[in-house]
Amino acid sequence: MWLFSRDPVRDFPFELGPPDADPEAEPLPDPAAPAPLWRLLRGRRKADGAPVSVFAHSLGPGVDPGATALARAGLKRLRSLRHPNILGYLDSLETEQCLYLVTEAVTPLRRHLRLHPPSGDSGEQEVAWGLQRLLTALAFLGVSGLVHHALGLDAVFVDPGGEWKLGGLERVAATSEGTPTRPPSDPPRPQDPPELSDPSRGKGDPWAGDMWRLGCLIWEVFNGPLPRPGALRSFGKLPPGLIPPFSELVAADPGARPGPGPLLERLQRPGAFLACALVRTGLFLEHFQVRDPSERRTFLQELPPLLESLPGPFRRHKLLPRLLEALELGSADASALPPLLQVAKVLEPPEYQERIVPVLVRLFSSPERGLRLRLLQLLEEYIEFLPEATVDSQIFPHVAHGFLDSNPAIREQTVKSMVLLAPKLGEGRRGGELPRLLLRVQGGDALGPLRCNATLCLGRLAPHLPAQTRRRVLAPALARATRDPFPPARAAAVAAFAATHGCYAPAEVATRVLPALCALTVDPHPGVRQQAFRAIRSFLEQLEAAAEAGGVQEGDTPSAAAVPGGGAGGLGAAVSWAVTGVTSLTARLMGGEGGAAPAQPPPTQGPPQSPAETPAAPPKEPPSEEPPPEEPSLEDGDGWDDDWGSLEDMELPRSPPTSSPEDLGTPPQPPTPTEPPPSAPPPAGGGDEGEGGWGVGGEWGTEDAWEALPSQHGPPPGRRQREQQRRRELEAKRRAGPRGPQKLGARKLD
Repeated sequence: MWLFSRDPVRDFPFELGPPDADPEAEPLPDPAAPAPLWRLLRGRRKADGAPVSVFAHSLGPGVDPGATALARAGLKRLRSLRHPNILGYLDSLETEQCLYLVTEAVTPLRRHLRLHPPSGDSGEQEVAWGLQRLLTALAFLGVSGLVHHALGLDAVFVDPGGEWKLGGLERVAATSEGTPTRPPSDPPRPQDPPELSDPSRGKGDPWAGDMWRLGCLIWEVFNGPLPRPGALRSFGKLPPGLIPPFSELVAADPGARPGPGPLLERLQRPGAFLACALVRTGLFLEHFQVRDPSERRTFLQELPPLLESLPGPFRRHKLLPRLLEALELGSADASALPPLLQVAKVLEPPEYQERIVPVLVRLFSSPERGLRLRLLQLLEEYIEFLPEATVDSQIFPHVAHGFLDSNPAIREQTVKSMVLLAPKLGEGRRGGELPRLLLRVQGGDALGPLRCNATLCLGRLAPHLPAQTRRRVLAPALARATRDPFPPARAAAVAAFAATHGCYAPAEVATRVLPALCALTVDPHPGVRQQAFRAIRSFLEQLEAAAEAGGVQEGDTPSAAAVPGGGAGGLGAAVSWAVTGVTSLTARLMGGEGGAAPAQPPPTQGPPQSPAETPAAPPKEPPSEEPPPEEPSLEDGDGWDDDWGSLEDMELPRSPPTSSPEDLGTPPQPPTPTEPPPSAPPPAGGGDEGEGGWGVGGEWGTEDAWEALPSQHGPPPGRRQREQQRRRELEAKRRAGPRGPQKLGARKLD
């Protein structure tokens, strides 16, 4: 028959691990004291590997029958009592050698206090939260007509979230049964109420003994093991807020001790010991789903400043699951995202991708605009944890709808988010769908700040675009932006041209880039003119260096590696000032969602910051013959790595005239005779769809690719000397020339 016998432990759905030993545990004060009723083992669930706690009681010959009866009674009581603040029962198993009781993963309170002694305000808050849980469990027992009769440090356990759980239910009895007698083998303890040894004191209420033991537990939490009952007269390290209730709990008269329910209500009043931030947060989370939506929103908005004061285990094991559940069930709005992401920072990357990323992916498909907008605003906090395949296949299709959204705030945030999402997209999307969507916003959006953002985003994304797409799209798109009626959009085009100068071949610089920049030298806005002059000089240096090097070999093509700094990092640093400044610039000009430009002038431009790799400044150039009176002098305008300032520091027009084409979102009006007509941005998907349907339009959209330029060029040697020599020759020729009447149309040199 032994062939058909089965091992019950092998079929048990929980794996029994080694004993959960405490190496720092103090030896028993009395070697003759009885062994503990239960041994705590570590275990895990076989189905999912979740940790559990296993309480084991040895059976067989030589074991005290009374202890076995108590163990079976405690198992039966724990299986029948289900309450959030009572130790959670999972399963049990009895064999010939042992009785196993499986519960949620917990740590004995005595060991927890040894490892994490309460200290400071955070320690008092943890004790306050634990006492609130413990009083709630005792009040539940009182309402059920039960008394614990064995409350103490060994009967309380702590879960991973720092929440106290009531256990040790072996002596729980009904109030009608009275106080059980102590077994002869059980020696007296300092925590026993005095009425057990002196019946003349009276019995009081059924819970009087538990309240005395609760007072002893509070004393031991702050002062260590209780040596004798007389030590309770000294408060020791008890917090001042606990001294009055502690004095009532250890009153000699059993009738003067309060019940658990009234004591809990009194300690939760404003200003009492349990009225702290941790207790309030825990109680609100406990009933989060049934709260009013306005109360939930207020709670979530006030939560981020309180997170630093909350214990780490509470945030990770209590707060984080509640927030994830609320977002998945729809009981929380976008205000739950900031605390969720702030708490999730403590997770390891594998756990983050397992618990947080699936929820974020589902939230991107939500129809709620406020939630999607908040996801894009907080993208920088979690983009590093998103896998590339997830971004390309599950997140980007939902984000792409924001380019066509009627809400300007969502369109703006969608454009800015591409700087973070593009490196994680596949080459197909980076070369096709992404540029097409950005060009649609850049050329057809009615709001100038959004067109400005799209131009800046194209400059930032140049290293991530495929080479063929970059040659076909970048220069025509930026050239179109130079004709935008919104001054910051034209300045953004100049900045993007300068930051991506390594992406253009010499022929492209001469035929596409420089003509577009030269048109801005007569721009009505002085800041745009200043940027354009500096960019033109830099591109001329590039052409001169290429010419002196003997030209370029046929077949060479520029690449993203030619950008100063190399790849995405160098380009991002070159135009980061523009992307950072346009955020508040857009907020000022849009007024939330498309408001008018503000009346106050922007702050003045500060001193330029020195970049990490700035070339040596060349000698001063002599001033031009007819410098514009409103432009500042450019002493060293040849360095690529100089700080060009911020779009916020540009001198924007205070209040543009009614007929000005620079009004935000207003189509340009017919120009006055005193100023040239500005060219409005072509509509998205307009009639001129050159270069394979990219929609960049205009005269730049139908030219072919050009030859390449070597990746790195330095300034040509002796350029300043040659310029000065040419000026001297012209001056000598002017002085030696004949003096007489000039011909019609000739320029007067002096």
